Amino acid sequence: MSNSISKQHAAAFWLPIWTLTWRELLRFFRQRTRVVGALGQPFIFWILFGAGLKGSFAAPEWAPQGMTYQEYFFPGVAVMIVMFTAIFSTISIIEDRREGFLQGVLVAPVSRLALVLGKLTGGTVLALIQAMLFLTLGPLLHFVGLAPAIGWELSAAGWLMMIGFLTLVAFALTALGFLMAWSLDSTQGFHALMSVFLMPMWLLSGSFFPVPEAGWLSWVMRLNPLTYGVAGLRRLMSPTLADVAANASLPSLVTCVAVTCGFGIVTIGIACWMTQRRSVLNVR
Repeated sequence: MSNSISKQHAAAFWLPIWTLTWRELLRFFRQRTRVVGALGQPFIFWILFGAGLKGSFAAPEWAPQGMTYQEYFFPGVAVMIVMFTAIFSTISIIEDRREGFLQGVLVAPVSRLALVLGKLTGGTVLALIQAMLFLTLGPLLHFVGLAPAIGWELSAAGWLMMIGFLTLVAFALTALGFLMAWSLDSTQGFHALMSVFLMPMWLLSGSFFPVPEAGWLSWVMRLNPLTYGVAGLRRLMSPTLADVAANASLPSLVTCVAVTCGFGIVTIGIACWMTQRRSVLNVR
């Protein structure tokens, strides 16, 4: 009897998570413009910025000899894909509230943790799929003359570690988007917040330019949790960086994983707390 009750409780918890995740995936792939834009923009950014800034790029001390700007920018674009896909997937919260779907979920006998995890899992899966497509297809542009050769070779274990780390980053960023969308009632406000907060967060993560050794900008970038997501991905993607000692501009992989996990735990905790609170936005 107790086993059947526990199975029912488990089903009641996991079924909403799966349903909300599947709903996010269906909504994305049914909108073809989102699919094209999600992959097209990162490739354009990588090719154009890489070609335009390669002459002024000075590789940091930890970089392998001969690193080009497009090689340096490559992990940053992958993180950009993860970030904006994860963040944009949470805009559906505002749309669901406007259409009445969110209110229906809130009054259903579903735990708030399941609601949060369902939305976060959907955004994480979408971000991970697109990032892996870019990481797989990006180096192939070398053969058509649009990009330099990307000097990284990963074993099966290396790929698994990279996918696992990107999942952590995507989950934490989706939770951040959840926090933003939950407290807003318009997509215009979401886009405004993205412009003044999320875009600088990516620019100051070491994706676009290296972390300075000193100065106020260096401290801002070190306090940015996304900096450790970019640095961790760099270490996992480049075997030559595995032996580079940690310094102010390139933290160790252990530090990157710890900061990313901590950032994710904090954002998920706040997201669960916010869904427990009553809000006039959810009764309109």
